Amino acid sequence: MKDLMGMMKQVKDMQERMQRLQEELATIEVTGTAGGGLVSVTLTGKGDMKGVRIDPSLLKPEEAEIVEDLIVAATADAKVKVDQRLQEKMAEVTGGLPLPPGMKLF
Repeated sequence: MKDLMGMMKQVKDMQERMQRLQEELATIEVTGTAGGGLVSVTLTGKGDMKGVRIDPSLLKPEEAEIVEDLIVAATADAKVKVDQRLQEKMAEVTGGLPLPPGMKLF
């Protein structure tokens, strides 16, 4: 019974850490780049796009398709960085509590 109480305390502690993590994710911003830095996209830790920066040298009508592709690439780069950051934070939150492989807490 003592082990069950200890595990329940661990679960409660983890829930509190998860709540703090959710709040922290809203404040994290990561920037992905493409085209050697000509295009950058900033996402929040929750994956919402906060901004796009395009180098003025790309703003020519005949290069519109290139710019569009670079925005997509920069967004993908930022998304990968958000996912990596989230994995790091999750490792901090769940440290010490064994979770089944593939289990997602949010």
